[in-house]
This record gives sequence, C-alpha cells and structure tokens, in this order.
Amino acid sequence: MAAINEATDLAIDGDIAVVTVASPPVNALSSTVRAGINTAVKQANESEAAAIVLICAGRTFIAGADITEFGGAAKGPSLRDVQDTLENSAIPVVAAIHGTALGGGLELALCAHYRIAVPSAKCGLPEVNLGLLPGAGGTQRLPRIVGVEKALQMIAFGDHVPAAECHEMGLVDEMAVEGQLLGDAVAYARRIVAEDRPLARVSNLNDKLIADAQVFADFRAANAKKFRGFEAPQAIITCVEAAVNGSFDDGMTVERELFTALMAGNQSKAQRHLFFAERQAWKIPDVPKDTELIPVESVGIIGAGTMGGGIAMNYANAGIPVTLIETSQEAIDRGLSVVRANYERSAKRGRFSMDEVEVRMGRITPSLDMNDLAEVDMVVEAVFERMDVKKDIFGRLDQICKPGAILATNTSALNIDEIADATTRPEWVIGMHFFSPANVMKLVEVVRAEKTSIPVINTTMQISKRIGKVATLVRVCPGFVGNRILAARRRVADNLINQGAMPWEIDKAMFDFGFAMGPFQMSDLAGLDLGWVKEESSSSTIRECLCELDRRGQKSGAGYYDYDENRTATPSSITEEIVRRFAAQAGFEPRDWTADEIVERLVLGMVNEGAKILEEGMAIRSSDIDVIWVHGYNWPRYWGGPMFWADLQGLDTVAARLNELAASDGDHWKPAGLITQLAAEGKSFSDAG
Repeated sequence: MAAINEATDLAIDGDIAVVTVASPPVNALSSTVRAGINTAVKQANESEAAAIVLICAGRTFIAGADITEFGGAAKGPSLRDVQDTLENSAIPVVAAIHGTALGGGLELALCAHYRIAVPSAKCGLPEVNLGLLPGAGGTQRLPRIVGVEKALQMIAFGDHVPAAECHEMGLVDEMAVEGQLLGDAVAYARRIVAEDRPLARVSNLNDKLIADAQVFADFRAANAKKFRGFEAPQAIITCVEAAVNGSFDDGMTVERELFTALMAGNQSKAQRHLFFAERQAWKIPDVPKDTELIPVESVGIIGAGTMGGGIAMNYANAGIPVTLIETSQEAIDRGLSVVRANYERSAKRGRFSMDEVEVRMGRITPSLDMNDLAEVDMVVEAVFERMDVKKDIFGRLDQICKPGAILATNTSALNIDEIADATTRPEWVIGMHFFSPANVMKLVEVVRAEKTSIPVINTTMQISKRIGKVATLVRVCPGFVGNRILAARRRVADNLINQGAMPWEIDKAMFDFGFAMGPFQMSDLAGLDLGWVKEESSSSTIRECLCELDRRGQKSGAGYYDYDENRTATPSSITEEIVRRFAAQAGFEPRDWTADEIVERLVLGMVNEGAKILEEGMAIRSSDIDVIWVHGYNWPRYWGGPMFWADLQGLDTVAARLNELAASDGDHWKPAGLITQLAAEGKSFSDAG
C-alpha cells in the first residue's frame, strides 16, 4: 500500500486497485481528500490494474463537502476535476459505499461507473438544507439514473435513502454483505472486468429523462406550503427541468449558475449559520467534555396532560421506561388515550408498525402514586404553571426520590431557583422547557438554576439529545430566552394596534416574512382569555374589550378575527372599530402601515431584547437565541434567526434605526448597550460569541 497523501492510500490487490480515503470523522471532501483521490485514480490508470475500487475507512463513505471551506480560496483540484478523472478513467471505477454517501460524496459516486453498498448505507443530496442545490452535477446525473420524479423528491427534500431502496431504483448496482464491503467490492470489480462490462457513464444516460411540464407543475403545487419562501427548492426544480429539456452540458450550465447565485445569497448564509449554530449549542464553556454523565435508564413524568403525555412519548421513543403520574384514573386514562392515538396516527402514516405502537405504549407505566418514583433516575414535572403547585411537588419529590435523581421542571417562565429551594438538594434541580406539542417540537430550553450542578447540566443536555431534541442551555429569568423575546415582540405588536395598525395587517406581514402565523392569529388560537379575569377586567386594553364581548378566540368563534364553522378567519369590523377607538384616544391619526415597517418594528423589538439577554448572560451566545427561535417559534430558517437577521442588516444600521424609533416613539426603543457597543466597534453579534 502506498500513501498518496495524509488522507488517501493506493493499494494493488492483484488486478484491482483499491483507493482508500481516511479523513475522519466523515471523510469530507476537503482539498486534501480531493487531491488524494484525483492522484490515486490517475496512478491506478497508469498501473496494470484492470479496475478501481474507491472505498473509505472509518464509519462512513464520503459524507459530503467540507463546509468549512465554503467561501474560502479554492485549493487543489475541484470536485468537478475529480469527477472528470473518475468518469473518464480508462478502467472501471466501483464506488464502495457504507455509512452515508451524501452531497458531494454521492455526486462523486455518481461519476464512478458502478456502485456497491452495504444494506445499512444511505445515499442523499441534502444540500437543500443549507439553502443550496447539488453543485457538482447532482441535479443532472441523479434523474438520469433514478428517474425524474424520484430525483425531484430526493433533491428537493434532501432525503437520505436506504441502500435497498437505492438498489431498487438503480442508484446502487450491487449489494454487499454487511461487514464484507471491501472483499465484495473487489470481487464485484473482478466480475465487471471478466464480463467485459462497459464504462457506464451516468452523464450519457437519457432513457429515464421522461417527464412533461405537468410533472413539474404538480410537484410545485403539491409542495407549495413546504417550499414557501425558500429559494433552493425552486432552483432545484428548475435544474431538473433543464436536465429533461436540454443536453447534459446545458443542464450543467443552469445548475452552475443557480448554485452560484444561491451560494452568494442570504438564504444559504442563514442556513449555513444554523448548521453550525445547532452544533455549537451543545458546547457549554464551563462544562468540560469529561464531565460525569449520570446514568438515566428510567424516568418519571408528573402530569399526563398535553405536555406530560408528549414528554413521556419522547422518552418512550428512545427506549427509556416511563412512570406516568396523575391524580385521578380519569386523567391518566385520558392522557394515555391521547398518547396511543398519536402513536397509531404515526403507524398509519408508515413511520413504524402497529406492533411498535404496543412496544412504545408498553414502556409507559401509569400510576396514581408519586411514591412509585422512588427509584427512577430522572423526574420531569409537567403540571400547571403555578408556583405553589410546583413547590409542593418538588418538596414531595425531595422526600420520595432516591439520592442522585435529577429533578426537572417543564415550567415555561417560573423562577426555577425558587422551585429548587423547596428541596434540600437544589443542585439536582434543573429546567427542561419543552415546546408544545412536546412529541413533535424539536426544541428544549435546558434551564440551569443558580445551584444546578455541572454533572446535572451535562446529563440533561445529553438526555435531550438522546430523546431526539435540539437543546440550548439558558439561565433563569422571566420567560427564559424564547418566551422573553416573544413577550417583547408582543409588546411591539400591541403598540402597533394601539397606534391604529390592524391585527390582520400585522399578521400578514409576519406571514409573508416567513412565519406560519402572526401574533394575533396565535393569540386567537391559544385563547384571548388566558390570564384574563372577568371580575378584574376594566376595558383598559383591546384584549380586555374583546374578552368582555365574549370574543375569546377560535374556541368562541370570534377574537381578533371572526371565524366560521371551519375556523376560517376573516377580519372583524368589531375589532377594527375597537382598534380605531383606542388609537383615537391615544391621539394617533389613521395611517397606512407598510409590511416592511411592521416587520422591521417587530423584529427590531426581538433583536433588542435578545441583546439584553446576552448582556445579562441569560444565553451563552447569540446563535443559541437563533436556534431557540427557529426550533421553538417557527422563525423561518432562511432568515437564520433574529440575531443573524440583525447581523445581515449591520448592527450600525440596527442601532441607528432603534435610536430613531426611540426619538419618535418612546425610550422603550433605546438600543441595548451591547448593540451600541458592537456597532461602534464595527462588529456583529457573531463576533461577540
């Protein structure tokens, strides 16, 4: 075996040349890897080998591009250079796939003449998740080998397709035995030589490029909601259309132009920012990597309502036994029936079998006795948002639970330090703020209290990952990070309607910005009477006036909007009259609010509150705030998060606009000190950590 460079080796096994890539952890297509493959394949062609096997060491085939090189100066051969070397090899090249062949890895494998994979392997082109499209021929080669409709699905959604399915659709030519990939790949290469098979170049295939304009129109229409606002899926469809309607070279030209435009655009910058932010969120400065991990093999959940049942599902899904506590048989039965219905719905959609429903349900043991939590490793409390109730529960848990059990609360806003003080072991108390529905939403705000121990923090973050969540660590303050910023946005929205902007104007502006719904639609959905007390109502706010008219949201058929029997919303003349009355009383003349004005004010209010959160140390880094808002509050991924949005505008621009608003609309707009400081230094939030 000869070392080509630090990432690539070339060995000759009789008449077969074996090119091995070893660039841990995922064999990404760095400049070193590209150079190694390029040189090794050329040397193999100059040897007496009759065929080449391209294989990777470690746990995966080439899992994609080296994203750290994006935007940097080009070094060594490009991916397209390496693809040309493979595709134009005078002897057959077999790509041997295990783990994942993703993005540039699959695009490289598509330039081999044949592909073999083990059953556990997966293939995909997930660039859409970075706001990009496959930029090295993926949109042109994949439809030529799997057909147009399957290619559209794979590329526009970034699907990771199992090897057996890839084999069925023709993407993989041969299946290897698990654990025997190298031997099977070499044997397959010898068979190709013995049978004198042709050099099968995917770029020359045209038989499967069969589709008319209706196929593309139908695909766009079927996925309009999912693709709303995103540029990359639309560009991907255009590229596949080009594959159908022109030559390979013409299609490559279209792909190259659209890839370049996406790479330079803000959407891809935002989605690449999130790629790194989601990984950075797991890194806690004062939690060393070697911090003790407390074993969690059993969990107790207190409360079988919407949140408690959903939380229980997360643990059961991960194979962790759950003891689910309620105060009455009726409540526990109701909660378990909802859990079962959720599982059966997933089974009917093909996500798992009906037998698996019973397996997961079997991991949840109902109980009406908190003493059954005596031996669990972790408890998550998910009851009413009342401090007295939570303190009572934690006081009881302190007496019941074994030493070393983690005691977590799902509170969304209450002071966890106060809850912890109800126990004699505050160092074992932590917050796990799940988002509703807890079995669906990815985010967990892990809230460290003043006395929470480092091992408890580390274990809670890791158990969040184990149950499939994206976790961010925050500190104790009213609303923590996500709800605190949500409250700031709501204050701006209320201020706007007090100045005469209509709720539906605000909601539409935020919908067009990329949110699933605006703040007033959200209020109608949740119920306007949350926290409203009829006996204390004094018609002092627009919300109070609506509640006094029994306009309590969707559930009552009217709120900010009017609703029909299908809960379809229409603007309300009653709400409009109330809004205009409040604006007139405050001295505001009727005016037209543009969508840009509305979005700017709401988002600036969020950014300013986020900066204050960073100043106070309630969040570790600005990118954590972005992760919270993308995964917990439906912030559009293509805007990267509120703090990234501010960086795109430039903090000097943000500071200047906040100062203008402070001068015209009140001191509550005064920019946070961190914004003023960073703007003066010519820095961004990302520079501040």
